[in-house]
Amino acid sequence: MTVAFPSVRELVQAGRPIVFRAGSATVLAEVSVDGGRLIVELAHVDGGGEGVLPTLWRFGHAYARGQAFCEIEWLVHATRCARPNPRLPQVLERMGFRVEDLPVRGLVYRRLDRLESR
Repeated sequence: MTVAFPSVRELVQAGRPIVFRAGSATVLAEVSVDGGRLIVELAHVDGGGEGVLPTLWRFGHAYARGQAFCEIEWLVHATRCARPNPRLPQVLERMGFRVEDLPVRGLVYRRLDRLESR
């Protein structure tokens, strides 16, 4: 997936769910901003192997640093979709995600990354 940062910025500012391809996976996500925090919510990941999460991770970090965000909050709902990947919870836990019960969102796998300022 090759997306220029200005296009991503437009999608973030729209604040609506988007569907995109990441390798062989189709991803339903919403990306938003809250102050200095970039929020990435993954609602559904269809297809692809375990490599799709690290790819999204690297892209999210590169974008956040390029836009001078202080934090990235990752919220993953994809473990509760119609046909969840049974290995996804284990992959998320290895990546440092924890299950949290958040107001409005309910139970999600969450991780908060603080980015170093340069």
